[in-house]
This record gives sequence, C-alpha cells and structure tokens, in this order.
Amino acid sequence: MKGQTRQGDKFRTGFTLLEVMVAMAIIAITLMAVYDSQSASVSRASEAKFTIKASLLTQKKMAEIDMLEPQDITSDSGDFGDEYPGFSWKIDVEDSSLDIPEEVSTYLKQIDLTISWGKDELYAYKIKQYRFFPQ
Repeated sequence: MKGQTRQGDKFRTGFTLLEVMVAMAIIAITLMAVYDSQSASVSRASEAKFTIKASLLTQKKMAEIDMLEPQDITSDSGDFGDEYPGFSWKIDVEDSSLDIPEEVSTYLKQIDLTISWGKDELYAYKIKQYRFFPQ
C-alpha cells in the first residue's frame, strides 16, 4: 500500500515502517513453515530409505535361516559387514508360547529377527516368524 505525503509542494511516495514490518512478519512465518516442511520431508525420506533396506536385509537373513537345519537355528547377532555399514541383526529363537496342544508346540519355534541401524539403534525393523519343525 503506497501512501502519499505532502511536504511543501512535492509529493513523496513510499511504504511506512509499519507496512514493512507487517510484510517481514508474513515472510518470516511463511519461511518457517517451508523450512519445517523441508525438515520433515528429509526425516521421512531417511526413514523410508531405512525401511526399504531393512526389509530387503530381513528377506536375506530369513532365507539364510531357511537353509539351516532345525537344530542349527539358535539365537545370534551380528552385522552385515562393509556392504551395509551401520546395519546389524539380532535373532532370538525360543519355544512357542501359543495356546496350542502340547504335541504341536514342541515342534513350533518362534523366531524374532530385528534389523537395526546406527550406534544407538536409531531405527529398528522387527519381524516375528513361527516355524514348524516336524521330527
């Protein structure tokens, strides 16, 4: 909004200090919203990247477990080496705690696989599988 003031015989046009301050406040609020949105999208992108890699690593690890003999499947942990730095895995194997007949539960094992990333395990991807091992 331009205002005109008369000073002597000359007209001066320009913005008042109040108008400039209001415009700066609107710009600041808009920029804060844009920066917040950008920060959230970067965070979601890194989370999505982890989820994709972790699901593929989970499939890989479960395929390795499927190739083992039933008596060789035990609780263990480790990492994926230099190919996937920062990623680690942990397997917990225990007898099933489901409410099922006793003769079946002796053949059923619960396998919990956790894929994590970062020193503090910032992200974790967990899967639980029940395997039936007939004797």
